[in-house]
Amino acid sequence: MDIRIIALDLDGTTLNKAGEITEYTRDVLERAGAQGVHVVVSTGRSYRSLPEQAKSIGAIKYAITSNGAHINDIHTGEAIYSSLLSEKAVLRSAELARELNTDIEIFIDGQAYIDADYYRHIEKYGCEYRNAAYVLWSRKPIEDITGFLVANKDRIENINFCFPSSEVLEESRAAVNAIPEATVTSSFANNLEVGGPTTSKRTALMALMDMLGVIREQLMCCGDAPNDIEMLEFAGFGVAVGNAWGGTAEHADYITGTNDEDGVAHAIEKFVLK
Repeated sequence: MDIRIIALDLDGTTLNKAGEITEYTRDVLERAGAQGVHVVVSTGRSYRSLPEQAKSIGAIKYAITSNGAHINDIHTGEAIYSSLLSEKAVLRSAELARELNTDIEIFIDGQAYIDADYYRHIEKYGCEYRNAAYVLWSRKPIEDITGFLVANKDRIENINFCFPSSEVLEESRAAVNAIPEATVTSSFANNLEVGGPTTSKRTALMALMDMLGVIREQLMCCGDAPNDIEMLEFAGFGVAVGNAWGGTAEHADYITGTNDEDGVAHAIEKFVLK
């Protein structure tokens, strides 16, 4: 197996439950880089939400962020590729957020913004389905989030519809899926993430591979969630961690250990390191 590029999801995959990259995983990634392998972050996070641990790994030069809306130089933040939402999709998303009376987050120029009431609720009560400290650190609260969305309609990377339960999400899924000129995916059980008409981790990877002169058979991808499925299917070798959910593992060639068992590092040692 001649792997020349490894694309890694972060949350639930490369990061453990504490949101950290272990020293063991870091060492394996650096060893892969020393062999000439391109190690690439491929995440639903915005650029400014990337953990410093990932930025400090010398083997990582590029980050696919906001589910493929950008390819960023991981050290400078410069976007070398972009795929944004259309104004039509943004305006319909704003209308739908009001109709559903649901909380939304929006990503602009690498920064995540959140409805101020939702922010204060998480600050006071926490969040049952994701790390509250991470949300409060990575998001900037906005009082009129839908108004802010419309005012920046030509700059939107991603719109995240957040639901109080998976049941409410399912009641709203058809309406969100019907947003025109958009793609819809999920990175955790209580959200639906809206991107541009061709936005995906897979599409961004294809663009990066063209830049680097790497072919599909030389691509290894690791993920855990539905927003990773397209890149796992596309990869010459797709790896799902043991804690993968939402049917993601069914689209992988190999299932490794969980994110708390350094599953990504073990897979890279097994199939990539010489």
